[in-house]
Amino acid sequence: MTAALIEESIEIDATPEQVWSVISDLERMGEWSPQCKKMLIRGGTVGLGTRTININRRGPLVWPTTSKVVRFEPNREIAFRVAENHTVWSYTITPGDSGVTLTERREVNGSTTKISSILVDKLFGGVESFETELKLGMAETLGRIKRAAEKRLDRV
Repeated sequence: MTAALIEESIEIDATPEQVWSVISDLERMGEWSPQCKKMLIRGGTVGLGTRTININRRGPLVWPTTSKVVRFEPNREIAFRVAENHTVWSYTITPGDSGVTLTERREVNGSTTKISSILVDKLFGGVESFETELKLGMAETLGRIKRAAEKRLDRV
């Protein structure tokens, strides 16, 4: 059964604004994510309702998805819903004493689509294996975002 929530967090020595400038630039997703290789923004500026076309890759498998930004609070949170599987991916910035905590989540409200379930089962080794891979990918993604945000801090 698909997990309702998968999440990872990381501490970043930067301000919410510095982290936001990195995570809200969705066209850079391919630099951070081990699976989402490219996000193409439809219609210019990223904001609530922005639609994207995403190119995903896992080994020799390549597949497109589409998504829509469903939560957009500058310097706090951005979330997008993937149309093909109904999952919501989000990045939440929580200020702390010495920087911020950035949390990445994959939420499933109910269940994913039938086609997504079949593909995960037949091509990705089953739900448990795939979700373990997603969680590891989140940690990798957050590490890359951390480096990008802290690098921006060095330039200020």
